[in-house]
Amino acid sequence: MDLTVLSICLCCFLFLFLWNRRSAHGKLPPGPTPLPIIGNILQINTKNIGESLRKLAQVYGPVFTVYLGMQPTVVLHGYEAVKEALIDQGEEFSGRGHLPVLDVFAQGRGVVFSNGEIWKQTRSFSLMVLRNMGMGKKTIEDRIKEEALCLVEALRKTNASPCDPSFLLGSAPCNVICSVIFQSRFEYNDEKLLTLLKYFQENFKILCTSWIQLYNTFPSLIHYLPGSHNELFKNVAEQNKFILEQIKEHQASLDLSNPRDFTDYFLIKMEKEKHNKQTAFTMDNLITTLWDIFNAGTETTSTTLKYGLLLLLKHPEVTAKVQEEIKRVVGRERSPCMQDRSHMPYTDAMVHEVQRYANLIPTNLPHVVNQDVKFREYFIPKGTSVVTCLTSVLHSDKEFPNPKKFDPGHFLDESGNFKKSKYFMPFSAGKRACVGESLARMELFLLLTHILQHFTLKPLVDPKDIDTTPSCIGLCSLPPSYELCFIPI
Repeated sequence: MDLTVLSICLCCFLFLFLWNRRSAHGKLPPGPTPLPIIGNILQINTKNIGESLRKLAQVYGPVFTVYLGMQPTVVLHGYEAVKEALIDQGEEFSGRGHLPVLDVFAQGRGVVFSNGEIWKQTRSFSLMVLRNMGMGKKTIEDRIKEEALCLVEALRKTNASPCDPSFLLGSAPCNVICSVIFQSRFEYNDEKLLTLLKYFQENFKILCTSWIQLYNTFPSLIHYLPGSHNELFKNVAEQNKFILEQIKEHQASLDLSNPRDFTDYFLIKMEKEKHNKQTAFTMDNLITTLWDIFNAGTETTSTTLKYGLLLLLKHPEVTAKVQEEIKRVVGRERSPCMQDRSHMPYTDAMVHEVQRYANLIPTNLPHVVNQDVKFREYFIPKGTSVVTCLTSVLHSDKEFPNPKKFDPGHFLDESGNFKKSKYFMPFSAGKRACVGESLARMELFLLLTHILQHFTLKPLVDPKDIDTTPSCIGLCSLPPSYELCFIPI
């Protein structure tokens, strides 16, 4: 008797749960039926969310709803749906959705995880400062080229011996970002740099785990349990400690009429707005903004570089064509520069193809609609989370024949000229596109061309035996570990 009553109660609870979800959220897009409390979590492989969403799109179409826990999330799959939201209705979809494991320390500040006026002011300011620094006496391109030469010298010191390139490929982007935000760089054997890179790499790996996907679904429960999220929080606290030390040094030597870097520009803005109670330019926001730029500008670029070298090892015919183009356009006597890119269509295509293939942030960072939105024939209430599947755009077989194959030809026309693609969205698109996109593009082109100008890449196994399958796909997509030899040319 007790079991019968319990079963009836559970059935009633399930019915009420589903009915309330349907009535509370209007005509949301269709999707799999969610279970109480856990939603559709059992239908999603947390080790490869993008693949699970692809299979659901085959059933429910390019716009559908899944429940991550008890909250509905609208999923946009395919170029047309993603472009329609992020570009055509960019204002309505420009909110940043919650990512609880990162919200813990971002707390609505910074340039990546903020919303409203804080986001608008911080983003506009960041773009302005990066643009100004790109045109200064010592441009951002100058800083990257200097660091590229330091990287080349560090690679020479490997003496053509087998090495894991992770550390060196992380050091160069880290120093570029340090130059932009702190006007400083580290020697590659500096303990402080080693520690920073350890935090970056650990955090990126932690964010790729199923545990973090579980945390983001049930934060109020998982937060108090032991797990890798605690290691993430500890690492971030140490990173912020380093950032605060740098800020204090800047405050002690600040010249209001002569800003040296991003931090100086922000401190000067803080001084100008110190009596404005509504200002976004506060010490807390500076720390979070610097953390955003530091992390986004270091590990994403270094991971893309690492994936790029792996792909070039796998495809020596591509490497040979790039090196021939570098030799013909740049030669051996001078360093590559951004002006060379327009004369190097194959190299430019290779860099784009690395980013397309690597698909670094498969499901993008979450968005949220700022207001009630009519999207196609559906109604999406204000505050609803939205996931835009960048994999479905970057790996579209409609735009890129055989998308799982690494082929620079995806970005070349029949005459061998570079061909732009509207499907190229590794930095997202619209109002939430990456603030540091132009910086990252310069780094990838200049660092890769400098490496290939000076070295032959020698794999330790036959190229056909090299596996380029990601070792981990979560919030980020990570290449497998590998070693190679840098043979001086």
